[in-house]
Amino acid sequence: MNRLVGSHNAPYGFGLRALGLLALAGAKSLKPNANRLMHINALPGVRLAACLAVVATVACGSSDDAPRRTTPSAASRTSISHGPASGNEGGPRIVVLGDSLTAGLGLPIEDAYPAVLQRRLDGQRLKYHVINAGISGDTSAGGLARLDWALEGDVRILIVALGGNDALRGLPVSQLKDNLARIIQRAQARGVTVILAGMEAPPNWGDEYTKAFHDVYPALAAEYHLALVPFLLEGVAGIDRLNQRDGIHPTAEGDRMVADTVWEILEPVVAAAGDQPANRGKGTPGS
Repeated sequence: MNRLVGSHNAPYGFGLRALGLLALAGAKSLKPNANRLMHINALPGVRLAACLAVVATVACGSSDDAPRRTTPSAASRTSISHGPASGNEGGPRIVVLGDSLTAGLGLPIEDAYPAVLQRRLDGQRLKYHVINAGISGDTSAGGLARLDWALEGDVRILIVALGGNDALRGLPVSQLKDNLARIIQRAQARGVTVILAGMEAPPNWGDEYTKAFHDVYPALAAEYHLALVPFLLEGVAGIDRLNQRDGIHPTAEGDRMVADTVWEILEPVVAAAGDQPANRGKGTPGS
């Protein structure tokens, strides 16, 4: 049983305010486009919703029909880097399953937070190989669709960092929870330790949606006995100097802080895992 790590009852107000700033900052950084923005100068709520739609499409990438994708396309495979060579390529793996925040959109792959985690592990002589399985624009459904591919090899730990694009698109919270639960169940059935990274929804969908979205992560962490990163962008979201011009994706400095946040939870999990191989006797692909 994995230890419960991190606060499962962290207040969601900070995340909401931060993502509200993120959405607006991201929209303001985009060049005007008559086709996209011609009707934005209306009511404030409509303007925010339109900005979020543009941010989701332009800044976070796109995922045309993620549920139908069972393995990454050739183009996606080239964007999923294992990071700088660490000498541990044949060793046990830590997979980070995420979207553009994980992929390091706008940054050299060596500056994305999974690569920073790899250097932390190397510095402590921990023989793990971090796999950056982040695809820009991916939703929780997209992550579920490519899970079997992501779990190939000797995967010991899976960090699930999905939900940002679900939130920006206003997808049903029940769908997010179901997709994440299925990812967790299938990984645990293979004997893989799961760490769940929380995300927040922007405030324009209303208090009921944003609170329900926030509650998904601690609820799943409690139900499946997971280590929890309460908010992936803690201390980074909404801070201009830590984000790129789109206002959403961290700079190299910001991603180092994201790595700090994840490392605080990952380090004790790695220590508890030791060198024990994952139990491959359970479950079947796609179960």
